[in-house]
Amino acid sequence: MAVKVYERILHLFEAEGIDTLFGIPDPNFVHMFITAEKRGWKVVAPHHEESAGFMAEAAFRMTGKPGLCIGTLGPGVANLAGAMMCAKVENSPVIFLGGQRARITEQRVRRGRIQFIKQSGLFEPSVKYCASIEYANQTDEIIREALRATQTGTPGPAYIEYPAHVIQEELDVGEPLPPSAYRLVEQGASAQMIEKAVQLIKAAKNPILLVGHAVHCFRGGESVKALANILNCPVIQTSGGTSFISGLEDRTFPYGFSPAAVEAVVKSDCCIAIGTELGEPVHYGVGRHWKENDANRKWIYVELDPKAIGVNRRFDAPLVGDLRAIVPQLVEALKDSPRKAAPDLATWVKADEKRVADLGESAPKGGERVHTARFVVEATKAFPKDGIMIRDGGATVIFQWTYSQAKPRDVIWNQNFGHLGTGLPYAVGAMVAEGGKRPGMLLTSDSAFLFHVSELETAARLKLPLVCVVGVDHQWGLEVGVYKRTFGKGSAETGVHWSKDVRFDKMAEGFGCYGEYVDKAEDIGPAIARAYASGKTAVIHVAIDPTVNSEEMPNYSEFRTWYAEGTQ
Repeated sequence: MAVKVYERILHLFEAEGIDTLFGIPDPNFVHMFITAEKRGWKVVAPHHEESAGFMAEAAFRMTGKPGLCIGTLGPGVANLAGAMMCAKVENSPVIFLGGQRARITEQRVRRGRIQFIKQSGLFEPSVKYCASIEYANQTDEIIREALRATQTGTPGPAYIEYPAHVIQEELDVGEPLPPSAYRLVEQGASAQMIEKAVQLIKAAKNPILLVGHAVHCFRGGESVKALANILNCPVIQTSGGTSFISGLEDRTFPYGFSPAAVEAVVKSDCCIAIGTELGEPVHYGVGRHWKENDANRKWIYVELDPKAIGVNRRFDAPLVGDLRAIVPQLVEALKDSPRKAAPDLATWVKADEKRVADLGESAPKGGERVHTARFVVEATKAFPKDGIMIRDGGATVIFQWTYSQAKPRDVIWNQNFGHLGTGLPYAVGAMVAEGGKRPGMLLTSDSAFLFHVSELETAARLKLPLVCVVGVDHQWGLEVGVYKRTFGKGSAETGVHWSKDVRFDKMAEGFGCYGEYVDKAEDIGPAIARAYASGKTAVIHVAIDPTVNSEEMPNYSEFRTWYAEGTQ
């Protein structure tokens, strides 16, 4: 069949099940945008290319399929750089398409060229694969290599550019190949290693599941649930794997922030780690809570990248491959050997339920401004059933780890890179990927929210049922805390405070959204209910206590242990 290059690119992504495109159209891409829309794609144009990259990453997290993002040549591609680096550190398979001027421009020995820079060399260190479609007949091989690279080994981003003179060229090609014809798809572990893992599990008295970020991104929850039910054991969340698997909410405990999780880790004699890098936030699986009983604990590790085996710690049964294939292998091998509940499981469940309930009761309300702990409690109590939770911010996120009263099955946040400002774009991308029907709640702080506040218009234009609950203390809370700990209270705090005249509820109204101002804890829940009832994208401005936010962060000492090399 005869097709243009831009149309063929869409066909190749469709073969992978990708049907959503984020980016700002310009002359390089208008043909692709209009063709995608005609083919039934969801096409979302935000107000900043970095937002487009974050939206694409969130779409991956909700679908398990690579995100797709576009930036025009020069400044547009430059704006993608932050999102590209974020996708690299967050292990997200996002494919960034960049426009470029015709190659004749690049080869001219002249100064003063408009909207031009040699792009690919700048981005190569930030991606797993970097290429340019120089000739039309390279289209299939380059797009497939990007799809292969982003999903093989540790996932990550790719950058592809195509010069203007290639876009309109015509190809005579056949139907796109299915993914299984050109890359490994859902690779399972070897029978011998599965058998070894099964024997270790059967011999264990106190096994635990350590569930990480990839379980949720690659939508592996149901098979992990089946395994957890066979093992009848506690589920320990990493800081990246903070979504909850439906049916396992009561026995899922956050590592480091729940005494039940710590006790389960210490007593465990077999850890099945799934979808986690075993990075600094879990002390590489060797430090802090893992030290005790380490000599008696066996490790089974489900990991996509063979090069990751043995890097952070030793393993007894490394299961190399796709968790979407390996966990079902374990379930099949163990289905006839269900275990009795772990001896302390019921006690841990009750203790953790009491911990969460007590925090909900004991969180201070605050005085003239709402205490941040109570801000989190009241907002998460009002979290809608089947909602998508999106997190952003610094100090407010630390409060969320401890005080959240909700257990959503989808939590989207930037855990590894700590990139502020991702919240609003993440919310748009995640909700678009889910069809724009499920309610979303963005729980964030003022400084983070201001990064990409223009995307309120995008959310409103798309009629997304999103409520942004913004804790406002008119400062960079974490940084104020650093000043106080470094120089003492009352010292100078340069560059961390900003105007107290900013009203986010009024800003929301200017974008055509619903807005409401709250300065009393008891008004947060009703305000959120009214926001959802409005049928509009909404912003609730909650005045929170700046002193609390900088001085009283809960479990901050635990958070500091994440920086294993003493970088703070």
